[in-house]
Formats: sequence, structure tokens, C-alpha cells
Amino acid sequence: MRINTNASAINAHRNLLKNQSLQSKTLEKLSSGLKINRGADAPAQLQISEALRAQTAGVKQAIDNSEMAISLMQTGEAALDEVSLSLVRARQLAIHAANEAVNDEMMLEADQQEFDQIVASINRISKNTQYGQKFLLDGSGAGNGVTTGKNLSFVNAGVTGRSSGVYGYDIDIKQAATRSTHTGTAALTQQIIDAEEQITITESGRKVNFRTIAGTNIEQTMNQLSNAMKEAGVNVELVTPKGDSASRNAPQTLTLRHTKYGSEPFFQVSSNTAGLLSNVANVSERVKNGLDVAGEIAKEGALGRGQVLTGRGGFGSKAEGIAIRYTGENAPPAGQRAGTLTFTQNSLSFHIGSNSNQTTSVSFKSSKAQNLGSGVDNDSGFRSFADVNLMTAPGARDSLDIIDKAIKDVSANRGYMGAFQKNTLESNLNFLRAAHENVLSSESVIRDADMAEEMAKFTRHNIMMDTSTAMLAQANQTPTSILKLLQ
Repeated sequence: MRINTNASAINAHRNLLKNQSLQSKTLEKLSSGLKINRGADAPAQLQISEALRAQTAGVKQAIDNSEMAISLMQTGEAALDEVSLSLVRARQLAIHAANEAVNDEMMLEADQQEFDQIVASINRISKNTQYGQKFLLDGSGAGNGVTTGKNLSFVNAGVTGRSSGVYGYDIDIKQAATRSTHTGTAALTQQIIDAEEQITITESGRKVNFRTIAGTNIEQTMNQLSNAMKEAGVNVELVTPKGDSASRNAPQTLTLRHTKYGSEPFFQVSSNTAGLLSNVANVSERVKNGLDVAGEIAKEGALGRGQVLTGRGGFGSKAEGIAIRYTGENAPPAGQRAGTLTFTQNSLSFHIGSNSNQTTSVSFKSSKAQNLGSGVDNDSGFRSFADVNLMTAPGARDSLDIIDKAIKDVSANRGYMGAFQKNTLESNLNFLRAAHENVLSSESVIRDADMAEEMAKFTRHNIMMDTSTAMLAQANQTPTSILKLLQ
């Protein structure tokens, strides 16, 4: 019997320490609710769960980003709603000012004063609408361009075009836009007028049925035909001859042309007299369509529609979505560029994902008065909504086209913003919330403790601790039997 080394006590002590360690870990899991509290618990699972934790935090922040982006869009759209209401009121004023028979100078001045206040209000809304320190409707949140060269102007740009730098992009025009134009082969004479000639013009579902009045001279007949087309609302105009009264009353060849440029607009004509408009008497003839502008922006292919040239998309494209207008009647000589475009991309970018490069952009066009209703041909020379003058009846009538275009501009901008909010931000927000739920669930499977399982283990470890302690006490009592040998 040996007393220096108590092997049984050592064995019992080792098992006691082992059970104590297991009980300590179980207590830690029960108190924290996690089955992985340190790397030693599960090294591989710790790495996976930490990555999921980072993903969860990123998704949560992306949800917050998307919600803030929606708030920004709603702020801009609410301001544009007020601009729309102002434009509707301006249209009402223009219709009142066009009522020439009953208006006097004082009434027109009152209309113009209210119109000027509407312009000032729209400019104020455009200048002051902001989200935090971001201005939304002054044009600073969109791509902006400045052109050099005759007949060139910047129209707009999407979110994909790149900034050009100080030297700008070269604009090459190969084909100028043309309009659908038709010239008769037989002249309009007094004899044809006296025979009560029937002329029919059809365009975009609208029709002009014009019959000449016997005894009316050629100049009067042409004016009557021009007025009939305006009243019918067709986008076709009569090219009136120039010169004195005698030359205008000489037999005239009729020339009709569409008011819009490009390959899409067209119209149809017919006449009782063969050659006056249609080649065959009383048979409708479709007039040949015009041509779209053709050319390149920044040495890249571009799509022409009417007078507007828009950069095409593609891998590495610099001018994608950038639109310019060329109003020249002819393209520049071969080898000579039309001008340059200096472009700066200022579209607002939102980070709506949990990883890098998960961004989306939106372009806030300017709603200033000088940027609304532009590009509308009119006899009064109004270039935009800001130029409208209601002091004359012709000016008031021309202003209606400008205001209608301005209403269309604002409505299109609101539609673009609404589509971006609904189909990009809100849709992405729904996805992020589902992703956040799923990522949290994945991390929970890896890291969260099963409390029922851990309680079962804890109960076992408690029993083992009590048993180990009792056995250690028994092992320590064994050497005391040596004392009997001393008696």
C-alpha cells in the first residue's frame, strides 16, 4: 500500500476537472444563448457565422438606405405635383388670353402678371426643393451638357453617360433630319377653285376635308386651306408663297409638309384634280416619310429619331443615353464635325445592396421654367415656358403648345421618378427584407444554442460533477486505512 502517490485520487481529480470544464462551457452557452462563443468552440463555423453577421449588418443598412431613397423620391415628386398644378393654371390663363374678342389690354396685363407669378413660383420650387443638403429639381442632380457648334443643343441624358472632361465629345452629323413633304405637279388655278375642288388631308387619325369656294382668289383659298388644317389639328402645314399680292394670286403649286421631323410622321393627301396633290384623281396617296438625323457622339454609334441623336449602349460606351438635337437643314461637309459636347454626369447614386457595386442611379431633370416646353416650333418665337407672353392673341395661342409640352415634360419626369421608386427602390426593399430574414435564420442555425439540448447536457454535467466530487472524496479516504497498521 502506497501513500506518496494516490493514483485513484489523481484519476478522480482529472475526471472532476474534465466535468467542471464541460459544465462551465454548458453554463456559458446557456447564459449567452450561443453555442459558439469563441473560436475554439467551432473554428470553421465561427468564420462562416462572422461572414453572415457582416452580411446581416450590410443588408440592414441597405434597407435603411432604400427607405431613405424612397423618402427622397417622394420629396421630389411632391414638389413636381405642385409644378403640375401651376402649369394647369397657366394653361387656363393662356386660353383666357386667347379669347381675343372680349379681352382688353387691362385684362391681358392681369393675365400676364399672374402668369409671371406662376413662372416665379415654378422657379422657386425648382431652386428650393431639397432633401437634406441635396437639391433635387434645379438640374444639379442630372447629367448636364454644353454644346459648341451651330445648330447643336443638349437635350438630356440618362444615368449611364460618362463625364467627358474639359475637351468634350466630338459630334459628327452624317444626315440632317428631314420632314415628310409633298409638292403637287399641277398648279392651283382660278378655274380649279371655281370648280369647287375637294382636297383631303389625313394625319394621325385626323382629317381635313376642304372644298374651294367659287369666286375666291388663289391667295384667299390658300389661307383658307391653311386655317382649315390648323382647326382640324393635323400636324401638317401649307408652305405659302412669298412675294407681292400679284405673285401670290398667280397659279400656285401646293406644297404640304409635316410639322415634325423624322421617319415616323407621315400624312396622306388626295384631290379631285390629278396632280394638284394626289397623282390620281380622288385616290388617297401616302406621302413619303422624312429622314431621322444620323451621326455619332464621341465616335460611337448613335440612334437618330427626328432631330434628336441619342448615344447607344454597349460595353465600354461613354455616350450611352446622352441626347443632342441638330436643327441644321443639311449635314456639315464630309470630314467636318458639327461641334462638341462637354458633358458632366451628376446623377444621384444610391447604394441599395449589402456588397460593393450594388448601386442604382436616378437623374433629376431641371423643372425650371426655361427648361420646360422647349423645342416647340411657333410663330411667336417662344423657346420655352419662361418666354411665354400672353399680351397678344396669337402669342396666347402659341403659348398653349408650349404649356402642353411643359405639362408633358413634368408628367414624364414624374412618371420616370415613380417608376424608379416602385420598380427599383420598393421592389429592392421587399427583396432586402426577405434576404435579411433568411441571412439571420442561417446565422441562427450555425451560432445560436439549442437551449433544450444544452439543459439536458447541463443536468448530466451536474450529476457527473457530484459523482466526481464524491469519488474524489472516497479516493482521498483510501490512504487512511494505513493507520490501522500503526495500531
